[in-house]
Amino acid sequence: MRYRPVTLLCTSLLVTDALAATDGFIENSQLELRNRNFYFNRDFRNGASNGQGDNAAKPAGERKGYREEWAHGVMLNLSSGFTQGALGLGLDTHAHLGLKLDSGPGRTGTMLLPISHNRERDAKVADDYSHIGGALKARGYATEVKWGEMRSSTPVFTTADSRLLPEMATGIYLRNDALPGLLIEAGHYTAYHDFASSNGDDSLRTRYSDVEVRSLDFLGASYQLSDTLRVKFFHARAEDNWQQNYLNLNQRFALSPASGLNVDVHVYRSDDTGRGLSGSVDNTSWSVSGAWSQGSHTFTLAYQQIDGNTPFDYVGGLSIDLANSVQISDFNAPGMKSRQARYDLNLAGYGIPGLSFMTRYVTGSAASDKQWHPSPDYAGGVLSTYGRYDGAKWHELDMEIRYVLQQGLARGLSLRTRVATYRGNQQAQADLPDINEVRVIMEYPWSL
Repeated sequence: MRYRPVTLLCTSLLVTDALAATDGFIENSQLELRNRNFYFNRDFRNGASNGQGDNAAKPAGERKGYREEWAHGVMLNLSSGFTQGALGLGLDTHAHLGLKLDSGPGRTGTMLLPISHNRERDAKVADDYSHIGGALKARGYATEVKWGEMRSSTPVFTTADSRLLPEMATGIYLRNDALPGLLIEAGHYTAYHDFASSNGDDSLRTRYSDVEVRSLDFLGASYQLSDTLRVKFFHARAEDNWQQNYLNLNQRFALSPASGLNVDVHVYRSDDTGRGLSGSVDNTSWSVSGAWSQGSHTFTLAYQQIDGNTPFDYVGGLSIDLANSVQISDFNAPGMKSRQARYDLNLAGYGIPGLSFMTRYVTGSAASDKQWHPSPDYAGGVLSTYGRYDGAKWHELDMEIRYVLQQGLARGLSLRTRVATYRGNQQAQADLPDINEVRVIMEYPWSL
Protein backbone atom coordinates (compact mmCIF):
# COMPACT_ATOMS: atom_id res chain seq x y z
CA MET A 1 0.00 0.00 0.00
CA ARG A 2 2.90 2.35 0.76
CA TYR A 3 4.04 2.49 -2.90
CA ARG A 4 0.59 2.60 -4.49
CA PRO A 5 0.19 6.43 -4.39
CA VAL A 6 3.59 6.87 -6.12
CA THR A 7 2.48 4.47 -8.86
CA LEU A 8 -0.78 6.37 -9.28
CA LEU A 9 1.06 9.68 -9.59
CA CYS A 10 3.45 8.32 -12.23
CA THR A 11 0.60 6.71 -14.16
CA SER A 12 -1.37 9.96 -14.23
CA LEU A 13 1.65 11.89 -15.53
CA LEU A 14 2.36 9.27 -18.23
CA VAL A 15 -1.27 9.31 -19.40
CA THR A 16 -1.14 13.09 -19.59
CA ASP A 17 2.03 12.99 -21.68
CA ALA A 18 0.63 10.34 -24.02
CA LEU A 19 -2.44 12.43 -24.76
CA ALA A 20 -0.60 15.73 -25.19
CA ALA A 21 -0.86 15.60 -28.96
CA THR A 22 -4.65 15.52 -28.94
CA ASP A 23 -5.88 19.06 -29.68
CA GLY A 24 -8.48 20.20 -27.19
CA PHE A 25 -7.80 17.49 -24.63
CA ILE A 26 -4.68 18.97 -23.04
CA GLU A 27 -5.15 22.70 -23.64
CA ASN A 28 -7.90 22.91 -21.04
CA SER A 29 -6.53 20.27 -18.70
CA GLN A 30 -5.72 20.97 -15.07
CA LEU A 31 -3.41 18.90 -12.87
CA GLU A 32 -3.31 19.85 -9.19
CA LEU A 33 -1.43 18.43 -6.23
CA ARG A 34 -3.06 19.53 -2.98
CA ASN A 35 -1.48 18.95 0.43
CA ARG A 36 -3.60 19.24 3.57
CA ASN A 37 -2.31 19.00 7.13
CA PHE A 38 -5.11 18.55 9.69
CA TYR A 39 -5.08 18.60 13.50
CA PHE A 40 -8.41 17.79 15.18
CA ASN A 41 -9.23 17.86 18.91
CA ARG A 42 -12.76 17.26 20.24
CA ASP A 43 -13.00 17.44 24.04
CA PHE A 44 -16.14 15.96 25.62
CA ARG A 45 -17.32 17.84 28.69
CA ASN A 46 -19.40 17.09 31.79
CA GLY A 47 -18.43 13.43 32.07
CA ALA A 48 -19.06 12.40 28.46
CA SER A 49 -16.53 10.01 26.86
CA ASN A 50 -15.28 8.95 23.45
CA GLY A 51 -17.20 5.88 22.25
CA GLN A 52 -14.90 5.16 19.27
CA GLY A 53 -11.80 3.00 18.97
CA ASP A 54 -11.24 0.65 21.89
CA ASN A 55 -13.14 2.78 24.44
CA ALA A 56 -16.34 0.75 24.22
CA ALA A 57 -14.44 -2.32 25.43
CA LYS A 58 -13.08 -0.53 28.51
CA PRO A 59 -14.74 0.18 31.87
CA ALA A 60 -16.40 3.60 31.93
CA GLY A 61 -13.70 5.06 34.18
CA GLU A 62 -10.91 4.14 31.75
CA ARG A 63 -12.41 5.62 28.58
CA LYS A 64 -10.86 8.71 27.03
CA GLY A 65 -12.89 11.90 27.31
CA TYR A 66 -11.63 13.35 24.06
CA ARG A 67 -10.69 12.63 20.44
CA GLU A 68 -7.38 13.88 19.11
CA GLU A 69 -5.68 13.07 15.80
CA TRP A 70 -3.17 14.66 13.45
CA ALA A 71 -2.86 13.60 9.83
CA HIS A 72 -1.57 14.68 6.43
CA GLY A 73 -3.45 14.27 3.17
CA VAL A 74 -2.18 14.35 -0.41
CA MET A 75 -4.69 14.79 -3.24
CA LEU A 76 -3.75 14.52 -6.90
CA ASN A 77 -6.55 15.68 -9.19
CA LEU A 78 -6.44 15.58 -12.99
CA SER A 79 -9.25 17.20 -14.97
CA SER A 80 -8.77 16.90 -18.72
CA GLY A 81 -10.19 19.11 -21.41
CA PHE A 82 -12.43 17.70 -24.15
CA THR A 83 -11.47 16.26 -27.50
CA GLN A 84 -12.45 18.34 -30.50
CA GLY A 85 -15.59 17.72 -32.50
CA ALA A 86 -19.34 17.87 -32.00
CA LEU A 87 -19.01 15.39 -29.13
CA GLY A 88 -16.02 16.02 -26.90
CA LEU A 89 -14.73 13.31 -24.58
CA GLY A 90 -12.69 13.75 -21.42
CA LEU A 91 -11.58 12.21 -18.15
CA ASP A 92 -11.41 13.34 -14.51
CA THR A 93 -9.27 11.26 -12.15
CA HIS A 94 -8.10 11.54 -8.56
CA ALA A 95 -5.65 9.74 -6.29
CA HIS A 96 -5.84 10.41 -2.54
CA LEU A 97 -3.45 9.42 0.23
CA GLY A 98 -3.92 9.87 3.99
CA LEU A 99 -1.01 9.56 6.45
CA LYS A 100 -1.24 9.20 10.23
CA LEU A 101 0.99 11.61 12.12
CA ASP A 102 -0.46 11.12 15.60
CA SER A 103 -3.37 9.04 16.88
CA GLY A 104 -4.26 6.08 19.09
CA PRO A 105 -7.12 3.60 19.55
CA GLY A 106 -8.39 5.55 22.57
CA ARG A 107 -8.23 8.98 20.91
CA THR A 108 -9.58 8.14 17.46
CA GLY A 109 -13.01 8.90 15.99
CA THR A 110 -12.37 12.27 14.34
CA MET A 111 -13.01 10.79 10.85
CA LEU A 112 -9.52 11.81 9.75
CA LEU A 113 -8.25 8.21 9.79
CA PRO A 114 -9.85 4.76 9.36
CA ILE A 115 -10.33 2.44 12.34
CA SER A 116 -10.20 -1.37 12.15
CA HIS A 117 -12.22 -3.42 14.67
CA ASN A 118 -13.90 -0.23 15.87
CA ARG A 119 -15.43 -0.36 19.39
CA GLU A 120 -13.50 -3.56 20.16
CA ARG A 121 -10.52 -4.20 22.40
CA ASP A 122 -8.16 -4.74 19.45
CA ALA A 123 -9.20 -1.55 17.63
CA LYS A 124 -6.37 -0.06 15.57
CA VAL A 125 -5.86 3.16 13.61
CA ALA A 126 -4.30 2.65 10.17
CA ASP A 127 -0.91 4.23 9.46
CA ASP A 128 -2.07 5.22 5.97
CA TYR A 129 -4.88 4.73 3.52
CA SER A 130 -5.42 5.57 -0.14
CA HIS A 131 -8.07 5.71 -2.81
CA ILE A 132 -8.17 6.18 -6.57
CA GLY A 133 -11.17 6.93 -8.75
CA GLY A 134 -12.37 8.82 -11.76
CA ALA A 135 -15.18 9.72 -14.11
CA LEU A 136 -15.58 9.71 -17.86
CA LYS A 137 -17.18 12.83 -19.29
CA ALA A 138 -18.70 13.96 -22.56
CA ARG A 139 -19.75 17.39 -23.81
CA GLY A 140 -21.92 18.47 -26.70
CA TYR A 141 -24.59 21.07 -27.44
CA ALA A 142 -23.97 22.94 -24.17
CA THR A 143 -24.52 19.71 -22.19
CA GLU A 144 -21.95 17.90 -20.08
CA VAL A 145 -22.40 14.37 -18.73
CA LYS A 146 -20.15 12.61 -16.19
CA TRP A 147 -20.20 8.91 -15.30
CA GLY A 148 -18.15 7.45 -12.48
CA GLU A 149 -16.84 8.72 -9.15
CA MET A 150 -17.00 12.45 -8.50
CA ARG A 151 -17.83 15.16 -6.01
CA SER A 152 -21.35 16.60 -5.95
CA SER A 153 -22.43 20.11 -4.95
CA THR A 154 -26.16 20.78 -5.04
CA PRO A 155 -28.62 21.82 -2.29
CA VAL A 156 -30.07 18.28 -2.18
CA PHE A 157 -26.88 16.20 -2.49
CA THR A 158 -23.45 17.54 -1.54
CA THR A 159 -20.33 15.56 -0.72
CA ALA A 160 -18.43 17.22 2.13
CA ASP A 161 -14.79 18.27 2.31
CA SER A 162 -14.52 19.01 6.03
CA ARG A 163 -11.98 16.36 7.04
CA LEU A 164 -8.61 15.18 5.72
CA LEU A 165 -9.81 13.83 2.36
CA PRO A 166 -13.09 14.67 0.57
CA GLU A 167 -16.14 12.48 0.25
CA MET A 168 -16.96 11.18 -3.24
CA ALA A 169 -20.05 9.68 -4.86
CA THR A 170 -20.53 7.26 -7.75
CA GLY A 171 -23.21 7.85 -10.37
CA ILE A 172 -24.22 9.92 -13.37
CA TYR A 173 -24.34 13.72 -13.43
CA LEU A 174 -25.67 16.02 -16.17
CA ARG A 175 -25.55 19.79 -16.53
CA ASN A 176 -26.81 22.10 -19.30
CA ASP A 177 -26.22 25.85 -19.62
CA ALA A 178 -27.49 26.42 -23.17
CA LEU A 179 -29.73 29.34 -22.15
CA PRO A 180 -28.10 32.49 -20.72
CA GLY A 181 -28.47 32.66 -16.96
CA LEU A 182 -30.05 29.19 -16.69
CA LEU A 183 -28.23 26.12 -15.34
CA ILE A 184 -30.02 22.75 -15.35
CA GLU A 185 -28.58 19.86 -13.29
CA ALA A 186 -29.58 16.21 -12.85
CA GLY A 187 -27.99 13.30 -11.03
CA HIS A 188 -28.38 9.62 -10.21
CA TYR A 189 -26.06 8.25 -7.49
CA THR A 190 -25.79 4.72 -6.11
CA ALA A 191 -22.58 4.51 -4.03
CA TYR A 192 -20.41 6.57 -1.74
CA HIS A 193 -16.81 7.04 -0.68
CA ASP A 194 -16.92 8.24 2.92
CA PHE A 195 -14.36 10.11 5.01
CA ALA A 196 -11.39 7.93 6.02
CA SER A 197 -12.34 5.11 3.66
CA SER A 198 -10.48 3.29 0.90
CA ASN A 199 -13.74 1.94 -0.54
CA GLY A 200 -15.56 3.46 -3.49
CA ASP A 201 -18.73 1.43 -3.00
CA ASP A 202 -19.88 2.32 0.52
CA SER A 203 -23.66 2.53 0.81
CA LEU A 204 -25.48 5.82 0.61
CA ARG A 205 -27.09 6.41 4.02
CA THR A 206 -29.45 8.89 5.58
CA ARG A 207 -27.71 11.07 8.16
CA TYR A 208 -30.23 11.01 11.05
CA SER A 209 -32.42 7.92 10.57
CA ASP A 210 -29.28 5.92 9.58
CA VAL A 211 -30.94 3.98 6.75
CA GLU A 212 -29.31 2.62 3.60
CA VAL A 213 -30.44 4.34 0.38
CA ARG A 214 -30.10 2.29 -2.80
CA SER A 215 -30.15 5.35 -5.05
CA LEU A 216 -30.56 9.11 -4.88
CA ASP A 217 -31.89 11.11 -7.84
CA PHE A 218 -32.34 14.83 -8.36
CA LEU A 219 -33.30 17.38 -11.02
CA GLY A 220 -32.87 21.10 -10.53
CA ALA A 221 -32.42 24.50 -12.11
CA SER A 222 -30.72 27.74 -11.13
CA TYR A 223 -31.74 30.94 -12.89
CA GLN A 224 -30.15 34.36 -12.64
CA LEU A 225 -33.23 36.58 -13.08
CA SER A 226 -31.17 39.76 -12.87
CA ASP A 227 -27.74 40.95 -11.77
CA THR A 228 -28.96 40.86 -8.16
CA LEU A 229 -31.63 38.12 -8.01
CA ARG A 230 -31.05 34.35 -8.28
CA VAL A 231 -33.61 31.53 -7.96
CA LYS A 232 -32.99 27.79 -7.46
CA PHE A 233 -35.44 24.88 -7.50
CA PHE A 234 -34.58 21.19 -7.01
CA HIS A 235 -36.52 17.97 -6.69
CA ALA A 236 -34.81 14.94 -5.12
CA ARG A 237 -35.77 11.37 -4.25
CA ALA A 238 -33.99 9.06 -1.81
CA GLU A 239 -35.32 5.64 -2.86
CA ASP A 240 -37.80 4.12 -0.37
CA ASN A 241 -37.19 6.96 2.10
CA TRP A 242 -38.41 10.40 1.05
CA GLN A 243 -38.90 12.84 -1.78
CA GLN A 244 -37.86 16.44 -1.36
CA ASN A 245 -38.48 19.82 -2.99
CA TYR A 246 -36.12 22.76 -2.45
CA LEU A 247 -36.48 26.48 -3.22
CA ASN A 248 -33.88 29.23 -2.78
CA LEU A 249 -34.18 32.97 -3.39
CA ASN A 250 -31.08 35.16 -3.13
CA GLN A 251 -31.39 38.94 -3.53
CA ARG A 252 -28.60 41.51 -3.28
CA PHE A 253 -29.24 45.18 -2.64
CA ALA A 254 -26.56 47.83 -3.20
CA LEU A 255 -26.98 50.46 -0.48
CA SER A 256 -23.91 52.51 -1.41
CA PRO A 257 -20.60 51.96 -3.23
CA ALA A 258 -19.16 50.49 -0.02
CA SER A 259 -22.16 48.73 1.51
CA GLY A 260 -24.87 46.25 0.59
CA LEU A 261 -27.48 43.82 1.88
CA ASN A 262 -27.84 40.18 0.87
CA VAL A 263 -31.09 38.35 1.68
CA ASP A 264 -31.06 34.55 1.38
CA VAL A 265 -34.14 32.29 1.77
CA HIS A 266 -34.04 28.46 1.76
CA VAL A 267 -37.07 26.14 1.95
CA TYR A 268 -37.13 22.30 1.95
CA ARG A 269 -40.28 20.18 1.84
CA SER A 270 -39.82 16.45 2.56
CA ASP A 271 -42.40 13.59 2.46
CA ASP A 272 -41.92 9.85 2.82
CA THR A 273 -42.10 7.76 -0.32
CA GLY A 274 -41.95 4.11 -1.37
CA ARG A 275 -41.46 1.77 1.60
CA GLY A 276 -40.86 4.70 3.93
CA LEU A 277 -37.79 3.17 5.58
CA SER A 278 -37.20 6.39 7.53
CA GLY A 279 -40.73 6.23 8.86
CA SER A 280 -43.43 8.83 8.36
CA VAL A 281 -41.73 11.99 7.06
CA ASP A 282 -43.77 15.20 6.94
CA ASN A 283 -41.24 18.00 7.24
CA THR A 284 -40.94 21.63 6.14
CA SER A 285 -37.59 23.24 6.98
CA TRP A 286 -36.68 26.79 6.15
CA SER A 287 -34.28 29.60 6.95
CA VAL A 288 -33.91 33.29 6.13
CA SER A 289 -30.78 35.36 6.59
CA GLY A 290 -29.76 38.94 6.01
CA ALA A 291 -26.10 39.92 5.64
CA TRP A 292 -25.22 43.62 5.74
CA SER A 293 -21.73 44.48 4.51
CA GLN A 294 -19.97 47.79 5.16
CA GLY A 295 -16.44 47.98 3.83
CA SER A 296 -14.42 45.23 5.52
CA HIS A 297 -17.23 44.25 7.89
CA THR A 298 -20.21 41.93 7.40
CA PHE A 299 -22.98 41.45 9.98
CA THR A 300 -25.45 38.56 9.53
CA LEU A 301 -28.68 37.67 11.30
CA ALA A 302 -30.46 34.38 10.52
CA TYR A 303 -33.57 32.50 11.62
CA GLN A 304 -34.25 28.80 10.97
CA GLN A 305 -37.28 26.62 11.70
CA ILE A 306 -37.95 22.89 11.39
CA ASP A 307 -41.66 22.01 11.14
CA GLY A 308 -42.42 18.30 11.57
CA ASN A 309 -41.98 15.34 13.91
CA THR A 310 -38.68 14.17 12.40
CA PRO A 311 -35.35 15.96 11.99
CA PHE A 312 -34.53 17.52 8.66
CA ASP A 313 -32.70 14.48 7.26
CA TYR A 314 -30.42 14.17 4.26
CA VAL A 315 -28.00 11.93 2.36
CA GLY A 316 -24.37 12.98 1.98
CA GLY A 317 -22.11 14.83 4.33
CA LEU A 318 -23.26 18.37 3.60
CA SER A 319 -26.63 18.15 1.81
CA ILE A 320 -28.26 20.80 3.98
CA ASP A 321 -28.32 24.34 2.62
CA LEU A 322 -29.85 26.00 5.67
CA ALA A 323 -28.43 29.07 7.40
CA ASN A 324 -27.84 27.49 10.82
CA SER A 325 -26.02 24.35 9.71
CA VAL A 326 -22.65 25.21 11.27
CA GLN A 327 -19.42 23.57 12.45
CA ILE A 328 -20.77 21.00 14.94
CA SER A 329 -24.59 21.12 14.76
CA ASP A 330 -27.20 21.46 12.01
CA PHE A 331 -29.87 22.81 14.42
CA ASN A 332 -32.31 20.59 12.55
CA ALA A 333 -34.14 18.80 15.36
CA PRO A 334 -37.91 18.38 14.82
CA GLY A 335 -39.78 21.53 15.79
CA MET A 336 -36.57 23.43 16.55
CA LYS A 337 -36.40 27.20 16.12
CA SER A 338 -32.89 28.66 15.97
CA ARG A 339 -31.34 32.10 15.65
CA GLN A 340 -27.88 33.18 14.56
CA ALA A 341 -25.75 36.31 14.88
CA ARG A 342 -22.53 36.39 12.87
CA TYR A 343 -19.67 38.80 12.22
CA ASP A 344 -17.04 38.61 9.44
CA LEU A 345 -13.96 40.81 9.07
CA ASN A 346 -11.73 41.01 5.99
CA LEU A 347 -8.47 42.57 7.12
CA ALA A 348 -7.39 43.42 3.57
CA GLY A 349 -9.03 46.78 4.23
CA TYR A 350 -6.59 47.25 7.11
CA GLY A 351 -3.49 46.48 5.08
CA ILE A 352 -3.32 42.70 5.69
CA PRO A 353 -4.60 41.03 2.50
CA GLY A 354 -5.41 37.35 2.90
CA LEU A 355 -6.29 37.56 6.60
CA SER A 356 -9.93 37.09 7.67
CA PHE A 357 -11.87 36.48 10.88
CA MET A 358 -15.34 35.07 11.58
CA THR A 359 -17.39 34.47 14.71
CA ARG A 360 -21.01 33.34 15.09
CA TYR A 361 -23.40 32.30 17.83
CA VAL A 362 -26.41 30.06 17.21
CA THR A 363 -29.05 29.06 19.74
CA GLY A 364 -31.89 26.59 19.19
CA SER A 365 -34.90 25.57 21.31
CA ALA A 366 -38.45 24.19 21.23
CA ALA A 367 -37.46 20.78 19.79
CA SER A 368 -40.32 18.27 20.02
CA ASP A 369 -40.91 14.84 18.48
CA LYS A 370 -43.34 13.34 21.01
CA GLN A 371 -45.89 12.76 18.21
CA TRP A 372 -43.46 10.63 16.16
CA HIS A 373 -43.90 6.86 16.14
CA PRO A 374 -41.99 4.37 13.96
CA SER A 375 -44.06 2.91 11.14
CA PRO A 376 -44.13 -0.86 10.43
CA ASP A 377 -41.49 -0.42 7.69
CA TYR A 378 -39.22 1.86 9.72
CA ALA A 379 -35.62 0.62 9.38
CA GLY A 380 -33.67 3.12 11.47
CA GLY A 381 -30.11 2.07 12.20
CA VAL A 382 -28.19 2.01 15.48
CA LEU A 383 -27.13 5.65 15.04
CA SER A 384 -30.66 6.89 14.42
CA THR A 385 -31.74 9.88 16.53
CA TYR A 386 -35.41 9.76 15.50
CA GLY A 387 -37.76 10.00 18.47
CA ARG A 388 -35.11 11.29 20.91
CA TYR A 389 -35.38 15.09 20.69
CA ASP A 390 -38.37 16.01 22.84
CA GLY A 391 -37.48 19.07 24.91
CA ALA A 392 -33.93 19.38 23.51
CA LYS A 393 -32.25 22.77 23.22
CA TRP A 394 -28.64 23.75 22.65
CA HIS A 395 -26.32 26.51 21.50
CA GLU A 396 -22.99 26.79 19.66
CA LEU A 397 -20.26 29.43 19.43
CA ASP A 398 -17.78 29.28 16.53
CA MET A 399 -14.67 31.32 15.75
CA GLU A 400 -12.35 31.06 12.78
CA ILE A 401 -9.22 32.90 11.69
CA ARG A 402 -7.71 32.24 8.25
CA TYR A 403 -4.69 33.52 6.37
CA VAL A 404 -3.90 32.88 2.70
CA LEU A 405 -0.45 33.77 1.38
CA GLN A 406 -0.89 36.26 -1.46
CA GLN A 407 2.45 36.13 -3.27
CA GLY A 408 5.74 34.30 -3.61
CA LEU A 409 6.56 30.66 -4.33
CA ALA A 410 4.04 29.49 -1.71
CA ARG A 411 1.21 31.67 -2.98
CA GLY A 412 -2.14 30.09 -2.10
CA LEU A 413 -0.84 28.42 1.07
CA SER A 414 -3.56 28.78 3.72
CA LEU A 415 -3.60 28.34 7.48
CA ARG A 416 -6.96 28.14 9.25
CA THR A 417 -7.83 27.70 12.91
CA ARG A 418 -11.42 26.84 13.85
CA VAL A 419 -12.64 26.83 17.47
CA ALA A 420 -16.13 25.80 18.60
CA THR A 421 -18.05 25.20 21.82
CA TYR A 422 -21.35 23.30 21.92
CA ARG A 423 -23.62 23.03 24.96
CA GLY A 424 -27.05 21.41 25.34
CA ASN A 425 -29.53 20.35 27.98
CA GLN A 426 -30.05 16.74 29.11
CA GLN A 427 -32.39 15.90 26.20
CA ALA A 428 -29.83 17.19 23.69
CA GLN A 429 -27.26 14.64 24.94
CA ALA A 430 -29.10 11.93 23.01
CA ASP A 431 -27.60 13.45 19.86
CA LEU A 432 -24.38 15.18 20.97
CA PRO A 433 -22.67 15.65 24.35
CA ASP A 434 -21.18 18.98 25.36
CA ILE A 435 -18.10 19.65 23.22
CA ASN A 436 -15.07 21.93 23.00
CA GLU A 437 -13.42 21.61 19.60
CA VAL A 438 -10.27 22.88 17.88
CA ARG A 439 -9.30 22.29 14.25
CA VAL A 440 -6.04 23.55 12.71
CA ILE A 441 -5.80 23.11 8.93
CA MET A 442 -2.88 24.00 6.67
CA GLU A 443 -3.41 23.56 2.94
CA TYR A 444 -1.29 24.14 -0.14
CA PRO A 445 -2.71 23.72 -3.68
CA TRP A 446 0.01 23.33 -6.31
CA SER A 447 -1.07 23.62 -9.95
CA LEU A 448 1.12 21.39 -12.11
